[in-house]
Amino acid sequence: MAMISNDDLIASAQAVLNPRESGDMASGQVASTLVTAQGTLYSGVCIDTPCGMGFCAEHAAIAAMVTAGEYRIARIVAVRRSEEGALHVLPPCGRCREFIRQIDPANLEAEVVLGRERSVPLREMLPYHEWPAAI
Repeated sequence: MAMISNDDLIASAQAVLNPRESGDMASGQVASTLVTAQGTLYSGVCIDTPCGMGFCAEHAAIAAMVTAGEYRIARIVAVRRSEEGALHVLPPCGRCREFIRQIDPANLEAEVVLGRERSVPLREMLPYHEWPAAI
């Protein structure tokens, strides 16, 4: 698999940003793209609802990946554009971090893109991910 750069992954996520509002519901303010261990790209956007049943962009990208029969994430990024037009790379929230881990145990090694020049393995973002030993 050819290595996709942080810039390429960020650009892929940026391409699916499509903020919309409909009543109390908002969608597309955050977009995520992941690349699997097999080199396939999957993207998704967030959906925010007033009752809390929405989901993060990472969840949408992961759902697309799982629908296609893949489970192993090599790298993942999420982006948002501010009202001023600046693009921001967002770290995954705690729920997303745990979701990524639970999809496949090997995803602890997935690289989480935190900026153009920075990424860290998910393992570093979940330092206490293993069940504790019995005392």
